[in-house]
Amino acid sequence: MFDPVIAPSGTLLGLLQRGRGDGTLHALTAPRAEALAALNHCVLRDPRHDWQVENRSLYYARLFLDLGGELDEIEAHLFEVDDVFDTEESRTGLALAVLGHLASYGRRDALELLRRYAASGSNWAWALDELALRDDDAGLRALAVPVLARFGTDPEGEAELAAAVRDAFEPRPWRLWADDPRVSVSTRVRAAQEAGCFDRWQRQMRPAGPRPGWSVQAVFEWAQQGVERGAALHVPAARCLAAVAGPEDRPEIIAVAKDGTEGARATALRYLSDSNDPDAFDLIELAAVTGSPAVVEAALDSFERMRSIAAVDRARGWARRPDPLGAAAGRMLACLGGAQDRDLVLAALREAVRGEGPDAATLWTLVDGTGRLGIACAAPVLRHIYRETASSHLRGRAARALAATDSSFATGFAVECLWDCEETTREIAARHAETGDARVVERLRRLAADPAEEAEVQTAVRSRIGPDTAAM
Repeated sequence: MFDPVIAPSGTLLGLLQRGRGDGTLHALTAPRAEALAALNHCVLRDPRHDWQVENRSLYYARLFLDLGGELDEIEAHLFEVDDVFDTEESRTGLALAVLGHLASYGRRDALELLRRYAASGSNWAWALDELALRDDDAGLRALAVPVLARFGTDPEGEAELAAAVRDAFEPRPWRLWADDPRVSVSTRVRAAQEAGCFDRWQRQMRPAGPRPGWSVQAVFEWAQQGVERGAALHVPAARCLAAVAGPEDRPEIIAVAKDGTEGARATALRYLSDSNDPDAFDLIELAAVTGSPAVVEAALDSFERMRSIAAVDRARGWARRPDPLGAAAGRMLACLGGAQDRDLVLAALREAVRGEGPDAATLWTLVDGTGRLGIACAAPVLRHIYRETASSHLRGRAARALAATDSSFATGFAVECLWDCEETTREIAARHAETGDARVVERLRRLAADPAEEAEVQTAVRSRIGPDTAAM
């Protein structure tokens, strides 16, 4: 996946890339050609840093409907020659998801595009999943032959078909095809279904990893083998260690936590922190200074998982450190600290923004903690994060924190959040937006009537709208 280039937050393109509610509001007042150009840019060049968890498809589909947008550019993108050579889901996934939503809103042209792409495109499985939710039986049956033709009839091709059936996100088309009156279709799909079930059973019968009776040293060796293969196994290894280690093994585990191999050391640190060993704090501090990057990460993660009073006290002592351990301490106080820790959490928040910018990974926890502790003087920093972050999830967390700390939220950001791309952010807005604004009342009514809206959002909307659909 390419690293997306995000336009400045004050531009129409930057707003739409971020999925902000203001993006929709600005697009609806901008020249239509300019708005559609920015919208197509976003759909064809996925702006999400994490496309697997951030939402944009419904947000863009709704704007396509509001602008009456044509699908010519999406069609050209799906069927251009690059589709043969660049088969990554990230190239076409957003466009296909947008088409899926448009089809659910009754756009026949979107449905036809999905059918065509499912028959001939490289990311056909995604298109088929979209159709499984929206197409009728006749439309899906018509795709059986072109989809099955993708797989050879030799053993390798049949194995690939079985894997595709087994791993399908939406099973409806395959179940429909298994009952197809055409024997050539139904027989092949049923055989693939049976092969997939048998393969799943075989994998369950061949578990890999530790066995009963392993020694402490064997667990450490297994964890290190994972590092050498490029797999981090210290978390499951620590659980195995808890099952096999006894009091007599503590000196060996302590020694490994001080100076073991990378996988073994990370495992020992995780085990000691999970068991609240009295030496865990000193060993975590040592690892944060002397360990490899992977060991440092494991040590900090192990520390942040601790929930004891002693861990919070140690975090207060470490919070002012200008290093990753100090940042981890700030995050722990954001999660577990009390009113006396507000200044430390606020300082950690400001330092993270100043040093790493509005997309720093550490901000997720710090923003949540700022809202939890009700740090009102953090509102300017939270507003900055809200405006500038490219992560729609982090923006949603900032909105939640602002609802708890900023008295102007209900008449400010909460209004635009009703058009946000994330349903959790729209839910926050539905609960807080000031209904004296006519735009809020109309938007609440539209969300209440939209069948594509999430149930949690509609529940929040109903709490603000009376039986006569007048805002309360």
